Amino acid sequence: MRDETVSMKKVITFGGAFIAFLIGSGFATGQEVLQYFSSYGYFGIAGSVVTLVLLLFVGVSFITVGQREKFEKGSDIYRYYCGNVVGTMFDYFSILFIFMSYIVMIAGAGATFQQHFELPVYIGGATMAVLACTTVIFGLNRIVEIIGNIGPVIVAFSIVLGVITIFRNPGGIPKAIQILPEMDLIKASTNWFFAAGSYVGFCMLWLAAFLASIGATANNRKEAAAGGAAGAIGFSLAVIVVALGLLARIEDVAGSEIPSLILAGTIHPSLANVFSIIIVAGIYTTAVPLLWSVSARFTEDKSPKFRILTVILAITGLLVGIYLPFSKLVNIVYVINGYVGIILLFVMIHKSIREKVKTQISYEEV
Repeated sequence: MRDETVSMKKVITFGGAFIAFLIGSGFATGQEVLQYFSSYGYFGIAGSVVTLVLLLFVGVSFITVGQREKFEKGSDIYRYYCGNVVGTMFDYFSILFIFMSYIVMIAGAGATFQQHFELPVYIGGATMAVLACTTVIFGLNRIVEIIGNIGPVIVAFSIVLGVITIFRNPGGIPKAIQILPEMDLIKASTNWFFAAGSYVGFCMLWLAAFLASIGATANNRKEAAAGGAAGAIGFSLAVIVVALGLLARIEDVAGSEIPSLILAGTIHPSLANVFSIIIVAGIYTTAVPLLWSVSARFTEDKSPKFRILTVILAITGLLVGIYLPFSKLVNIVYVINGYVGIILLFVMIHKSIREKVKTQISYEEV
């Protein structure tokens, strides 16, 4: 008889790790939410609801498949959905994208240190590279434990910041809707629906191997599914609130590299100091699993080769990230790879429908 007991501690840890992985420099700084959602006004909020539905589907799918299949490597999930040839292509593409995303984290840390602390970009980038590299060397279980606890705290702070901003400036959102067409904001796409799809797409390429790996540690399917659902819902609700908060202050945050710091500063200068730490923590919780995913793809977790490769990758990402502008990196890296992720989404939906039809036919035959 299978053990169907669900550990709430594990559910919260899984959900927290899910959230923490997606927070990163893009969400924590507000740059990602501004480009993908707030810049489209009310349509952007509709896009965030679409994101909630799709993330719920892919998050639960990835983590429950990982629990059931117990892949030797998390990246094997691409072959599960797409077959050997196409799955291998997705595997290598996703690893390249994940490393590029790690570079975005380094750039985000550098931009945060520069905007708020007026320190050189390389100080923030180097600090993040050292923190991420040191944590990754300890292996996956330690990573899940660390970021799983930090993630919900960061989301809670982000939601509070968004709510306070909205209530302090309730007329800001209707005003933003009027002036948005005249503003020259960087957008993820020419269409809000495509922007939402692209957003989920790049999140999928981040999450696939990671969720498959942590799903293998779940006691049963219910536990894995609950953790995936908690993560998707928690993160998506935070996106909606932060998007509305940025809309309420759209004139203030337009053109800023770190919009969230602007929001915090409009509430109280000291809050900006606190939130700058929150942003760095958010970047850290994403930089760590991104770096781990690349190292674990080519070497065995915690092995000497794994540690050497991790150090090499951390330094390489630092050297590239400190020289490239953060907002441009978000717009180029995330958007392009998001459209590739959409292809994977369609493949997943097709496979899920096929499996349900097959199961139904088998049931009727019995």
